[in-house]
Amino acid sequence: MNSFIEKIIKSSLLGSIGLIILGTLLFLYSELTIVSISYVVGGLLVAIGVLALIKFVNNLNKNIKNELDIIYGIGTVILGIIVISNPKAIASIIPFVLGIIIIINSSAKLQYSLELRKTKNELWTSTMIIAIFTLTCGIFLVFNPFSGAEFLTKVVGVILFTYGILDLISSLRIRKTFINFQKTIKDNTIKDAEVIEDHTIDKKKEKGDEK
Repeated sequence: MNSFIEKIIKSSLLGSIGLIILGTLLFLYSELTIVSISYVVGGLLVAIGVLALIKFVNNLNKNIKNELDIIYGIGTVILGIIVISNPKAIASIIPFVLGIIIIINSSAKLQYSLELRKTKNELWTSTMIIAIFTLTCGIFLVFNPFSGAEFLTKVVGVILFTYGILDLISSLRIRKTFINFQKTIKDNTIKDAEVIEDHTIDKKKEKGDEK
């Protein structure tokens, strides 16, 4: 299998497994998961901001001045502290971000199903159905109608778990299709090589008989 395609499929499989785990945690341990995510995101923002400030200070010693580094650094640190201080506030952002990710991924799978249709591959129907369903889930997360944070978190958990399972199935089918495609190409190449070889041997025999 092509190494680039193999990397894409592997990353898709790992992403699906990650979303299944995240969906399960959001459903079973809603508050704890949200708080943990908030602390991680907040901590990363603070770390990025501190690095930007360190870069600004180092550049001062080299007579290189960039005011954007200090503005970016202070702003990122403040944002990180806000996220850590209000862990539940991020609950309203998570569905939107995850929804965008799902929409992008599902759109790619939808396009792939259309490519399968052109090649008359029987998997195109199931791939398209899964892609449309998961695309709908993504749109639902972006424009969620729920106001209750805890209930919304559980809904997000169910959607992520369902999406992860369906995306995992879809990715495994795509992987199988590419493996079969590569195998077909390899078999055809071997057959063509054998035909050329046989043809060459026949020509040599004919020349030998003429002598």
